[in-house]
Amino acid sequence: MNNQQDVRQKMAAMAMARSQLYELFALVFMAEPTGEFLRAIKEPRLSMALSELGINLGKEFQEKSDEELLEELAIEYTRLFLGPGQHISANESVFMETDGGGGGSLWGEKTVEVKRFIETTGLEYVSSYTGFPDHVSVELKFLGKLTGWEANQWEQNNTGDAQFGLSVEQKFIKEHLIKWVPKLCSEITSRANLPFYREMARITKDFIKFDYENISEYLSLE
Repeated sequence: MNNQQDVRQKMAAMAMARSQLYELFALVFMAEPTGEFLRAIKEPRLSMALSELGINLGKEFQEKSDEELLEELAIEYTRLFLGPGQHISANESVFMETDGGGGGSLWGEKTVEVKRFIETTGLEYVSSYTGFPDHVSVELKFLGKLTGWEANQWEQNNTGDAQFGLSVEQKFIKEHLIKWVPKLCSEITSRANLPFYREMARITKDFIKFDYENISEYLSLE
């Protein structure tokens, strides 16, 4: 194996790992956890991977029954993101207008920008989707799809296309994610009662900053 092949394989593996993390974070903030999601999080391999990332969901997370956890997490998710009462807006347009509180406008300027950005890449929303394009889960899912596509290009030795994918990721993170998601995650961390949302918000914030800082290095590869 020559050096270029070695680099491409490493980049493919790295892109796939990044994709899996973005997809995981998207699921966390999309809705209250399902039983299937909870079982996946508790599965030893994923549980160990999260532990290696420094995520500590607490002893009770492993010991409580799924039924108890699902009820607690559903209540927490509703309190944090849906209300009633003061809650955190997880939509970029609203969050940027109100610094986390409610009262901003849905389908604002940022919503349109994100929708246009996603559609120019050729990705489409599933027909059943009725939410907003600038919801944090959609933006994270979009990065998951982009990095997954990038991984595929590295695997097929399409270095130019892979680097183009990286440049699109960098642009989207710079123009959108990095401007508001770290602040959103800090807000979640300060308001969450359960370790699950505190820890997931913390690692999402750290990962986005880490990924953004490292993409320039990835782009410098020949």
